Amino acid sequence: MDTTTKHRHEGPHRGSLLVIFLTVFIDLLGFGIVLPLLPIYGEEFAVQHGLSPAQTGWIIGLLMSSFSIMQFIFLPLWGRLSDRYGRRPILMVGLAGSVVFYTLFGLATVWRSLTWLFVARLGAGIAGATISTAQAYIADTTTAKNRAKGMALIGAAFALGFTVGPVIGAASLLVGEGAQFSPWPGYVAALLSAFAFLLAVWLLPESLDVEQRHHSRWTLLDRSAWGTALAVPSIGLLLLTSFIAVMSFGSFESTLALEVKTLYQGVVQTGGTTGLLSGFIRTVRGFGYSSSDDIQLVVVLGTFTYLGLILTISQGFLVRRVAGRVSEGAMAFGGILASVVGFGLFSVAVQRSGYGLLCVAMAVIVVGFSFVTPSLQSLISRRTSSRRQGRVMGVAQSISSLARIVGPVVGIRLFTQSPPLPSWVSTAVMVIALLFLVVAVRAGVDHVATQSEREPSGDVI
Repeated sequence: MDTTTKHRHEGPHRGSLLVIFLTVFIDLLGFGIVLPLLPIYGEEFAVQHGLSPAQTGWIIGLLMSSFSIMQFIFLPLWGRLSDRYGRRPILMVGLAGSVVFYTLFGLATVWRSLTWLFVARLGAGIAGATISTAQAYIADTTTAKNRAKGMALIGAAFALGFTVGPVIGAASLLVGEGAQFSPWPGYVAALLSAFAFLLAVWLLPESLDVEQRHHSRWTLLDRSAWGTALAVPSIGLLLLTSFIAVMSFGSFESTLALEVKTLYQGVVQTGGTTGLLSGFIRTVRGFGYSSSDDIQLVVVLGTFTYLGLILTISQGFLVRRVAGRVSEGAMAFGGILASVVGFGLFSVAVQRSGYGLLCVAMAVIVVGFSFVTPSLQSLISRRTSSRRQGRVMGVAQSISSLARIVGPVVGIRLFTQSPPLPSWVSTAVMVIALLFLVVAVRAGVDHVATQSEREPSGDVI
């Protein structure tokens, strides 16, 4: 028995799971940092090219979706390569790429270059697409019983990155002339990526035995991986359920800033002095922000930070406490049901201009989504052969990336018609997702391992 095999049968090393956690955290940290800043950077740089407002809008939209577009293309590719060459080298390539492209993001702000900003975001999307490999690593080093806990670890990293990113964006307002002039968000993300890369070099063992690696012809777009994933009917329904859930959440998070901006402007115009939002505005002024535009941005960033904190608590503690005690199907059902209620409350909050109710609705939506994602990922993993984990999980992540491309487009388009409309539509489609889930759970069973497919016996921290 070689050292790698021995390691896997003794259980995963704490350092290896820490590196996986940091890998996903850093991928999503960049997303959390850039999401609120991209419109500011894009508009500033587009002015230099003399673009019209309509052209600038298209540029900003494409800039915001470029990361997810690259992930949609490259997630199955990285998963397939990890099945062939192992998880560790692919994860290290992704981390090294993150160092380069987050540094380039910082330099693009110094150069005021729209072109290099696009290059940085496209490259970061390619490097960050190794999240499917991280999920396959978790699948390699956990039992079927504890796999949901492992997938929840990935979700906790997502939540923490989404929390810290907006905080860094808000802090950048106090550096230089304004947030749009600070390259430090990119530099900090690059430094964190470099640290995670060094941890991978020192602590991350390979999780996939040589005899378990799958060799096949290399292609950029792995159509066979989609065929492999869809060959099991229940997996197809689970992927569709995942698409609807992620699309709804993508619509929610892309329109959230617009919803909060509308509420903020309403308070400013009416001169309101009572209520949660008015108190928030006074608190922001107390920290030294005097410009109305800066206060508005900090309120938006603060709302995103609250969103991330709820995600962190839910993914990092609540889901991990429930996982293993409740079946994945029941967890996903409860999560989708909570999302339906949350989206309905959110629509009512927008109609009544109630920031307090908005925050309550956000918490319900986020907790629901926290249960849905790891549960569906675990179900898909359990119903997949160990030799195809990387490919199928890559397809699952591509589905999520496609949903994150479609969600903002649909959400913002509906918002221009009526602010409450995106949430009402999300409520309706999540009811449909609930029906798909029930059918999928009843129709599918776990994959039965053959003699050559050894199930690891490790646990997660």
